[in-house]
Amino acid sequence: MYIGRLSLIFHFILVENHVGNAAPGVPRYVLNYYASIQNIKFIANLGTPRAASPTGDVQMGTPLLRMVGITKQFPGVKALDNVNLNVMPGEIHALVGENGAGKSTLMNVLSGTYPYGSYDGQILYNGEECRFSSIRDSEKKGIVIIHQELALIPYMTVGENMFLGNERGSIFHIDWDETYSKAGDYLKIVGLDEPSYSLVKDISVGKQQLVEIAKALAKDVKLLILDEPTASLNEEDSQNLLKLLRRLQSEGMTAILISHKLNEIEQVADTITILRDGATIETLVKGKDDISEPRIITGMVGREIADRFPKRESNVGEVTLEVKNWNVWHPLYIGRKVCDNVSLHIRKAEVVGISGLMGAGRTELAMSIFGKSYGTDITGEIYLNGKPVHFKNVRDAINNRVAYVTEDRKSDGLVLTNSIRANTTLANMKRTSVFGGVIDKDKEKLFGEEYRGRFGVKCAGVEQNTGNLSGGNQQKVLLAKWMFAEPDILILDEPTRGIDVGAKYEIYSIINKLVEEGKSVLFISSDMPELLGMCDRIYVMNEGRIVGEFNRGEASQEIIMTRILQSCKQDEGH
Repeated sequence: MYIGRLSLIFHFILVENHVGNAAPGVPRYVLNYYASIQNIKFIANLGTPRAASPTGDVQMGTPLLRMVGITKQFPGVKALDNVNLNVMPGEIHALVGENGAGKSTLMNVLSGTYPYGSYDGQILYNGEECRFSSIRDSEKKGIVIIHQELALIPYMTVGENMFLGNERGSIFHIDWDETYSKAGDYLKIVGLDEPSYSLVKDISVGKQQLVEIAKALAKDVKLLILDEPTASLNEEDSQNLLKLLRRLQSEGMTAILISHKLNEIEQVADTITILRDGATIETLVKGKDDISEPRIITGMVGREIADRFPKRESNVGEVTLEVKNWNVWHPLYIGRKVCDNVSLHIRKAEVVGISGLMGAGRTELAMSIFGKSYGTDITGEIYLNGKPVHFKNVRDAINNRVAYVTEDRKSDGLVLTNSIRANTTLANMKRTSVFGGVIDKDKEKLFGEEYRGRFGVKCAGVEQNTGNLSGGNQQKVLLAKWMFAEPDILILDEPTRGIDVGAKYEIYSIINKLVEEGKSVLFISSDMPELLGMCDRIYVMNEGRIVGEFNRGEASQEIIMTRILQSCKQDEGH
């Protein structure tokens, strides 16, 4: 009842203020989001998404979209420099480049996020020059963008989020049955088995990404822009999304795909445009040009990368962290066990991976170990260097030299509106405090500069806002923040999610350096080649249990997936 009223209140506040006007007490991002979803026509056939057929005005060989000479500047930075992009009707056109190359900026220009007049150049869509002043304008033309950053309201349900601004029913009565029924249909299309009445805050980041995609599929879209749509998904869910994208393409939809997962680009893209340092480098066409991963990487970074994973000599020591018989229950759903009698250990100077499908319980395990920051009714034992310890909270874990690098750096890892200096020292403020708690900003700056250099953060200076950095550099700041806490054990949860191949290599090199210094690393990743390339040992998790353990020499993608499937069959047999 409360949530329903909240949705209705949003509707009244926003409509009465005509969306564009600042409604008192309503955050600007909500207003912008509401504006972006007006005048959307929903698909009639909920069983299968209906993409608009190619426009009759567009002839074969004539681009549906032309972006000509696009130049965009921010204070002190030229983000786009005379960029050209041609997208043919009915194709999947990939846009690739390192973080900071200008991909998202270019798509923000196209979608109207950066309005006409804030950039130079032309946008020609269907042969007509477009001068979009907002996302609403571009959506009227059938151009829909799914941003890399999630645009969901945490304390509203999945169904309410999907239809916010276009509620089922009337202005005086919301038809909740229709809302949740249709939301459920769209969730099935993207393969998300989650009740549409679940609160967004209670589902994982990966599932939230699927909600975003389901929401976008409900729009009358002709040109769909996907900015890192699979960044939060595991291999199986990513493949399902790519199949869905292909299906939409077969029904006439055109798509622009931004992704750092080059194997996915190679799999689905018809055409690939490479950006580097804000400029168009080249466009590769499937069937005509070499579109292999090594070829794309060479175009992105301007050089060949012979080995994606830097070499490291193994010098494993004694056990530093041991977890025994660890059990964790879901904090909201009574009777749902998310970690079931888990036991594992990590040794000094060792990288131990945890592999598993989405929902396997990897993040829940990591967070529950880290000062019981997730879960309820937690039981089991933790040993550090052979001695039993009990973490009552996150501070206890930090004081015992354990650190957890979250999978969601933007929401949970960094304060994006704060400087690099402030973020770097956030996890260990004692080192920068004087007189019992007063922050010494001179100390902060010295440490900020030191860690900026150690981790190779590319920035204008440590006073720069962290939110203005590329994804790869934000991740380096997050690592620096936790290394400033001086941990011996580092839990990394999806540490390279959403960053480019060059930045990944730098992160891998940092991890190897930390291990060479004697740190112990627990490495959670949905990228199987990453685990195989970086880890000394790999645990396999499925449905909250450890179902396998493999050394580097015996692990492979096939063996790990086989073990997961075997455990699923065993569960079905019981």
